Amino acid sequence: MNAYIQRLILQGEHQKQDFKFQVNDSRKIARTISAFANTDGGKLLIGVKDNGVVAGVRSEEEFYMIEAAASMYCKPEMDFAHRTWNVDGKTVLEIDIPALDNKPCYALNESGKWMAYIRVKDQNILATTLQLKYWKRVNSESGTFIRYSDKEKMLLQYLEQHPFITIGKFCSLAAIPRYLAENLLVNLMIADIIEMGQNEKMSWFRLKDPGKEENWEE
Repeated sequence: MNAYIQRLILQGEHQKQDFKFQVNDSRKIARTISAFANTDGGKLLIGVKDNGVVAGVRSEEEFYMIEAAASMYCKPEMDFAHRTWNVDGKTVLEIDIPALDNKPCYALNESGKWMAYIRVKDQNILATTLQLKYWKRVNSESGTFIRYSDKEKMLLQYLEQHPFITIGKFCSLAAIPRYLAENLLVNLMIADIIEMGQNEKMSWFRLKDPGKEENWEE
């Protein structure tokens, strides 16, 4: 087996890599492109099963479906790099998706709605409204004014004594509606004071420690 592809396959699926046995739905691929673009970028290996077995790309049509996913079902239209590898007589298609500087990248779903996704470990999950607000603020040319009210102080004091907080818990402690809690959390994320973790079930927040690696656990 090609040594380069073998090294990639041995890594398995993770936050920056996904295997696809076949491509038969451009919308599903658009979802993966969106997730990679909105996180750290990533690599698609087409013609590889989830367990790492090389099955090979069956037709050139699969590449055109990826092109359609990137151009027709992603907003903005996404560029990607690609290479074709021969692995024991079978073709593996390597697709590299860059991370966007100005997030988000949206994908068109089956209902005709544009949705943004992020990559968490080996899963593509829907971006939260708070994540969308954060991206919008990051892309904004106007600055962020942080006012340390009792709500901010309460949150930071709580996080000094606890490893994380959920938005529901914060709303309850501060006795404020969700949209105000989201705005306050986004302000503190923009200021690099807190950071967000997320999985397919929930989001949570902790104090940001520049010296600590991002290793979130529920």
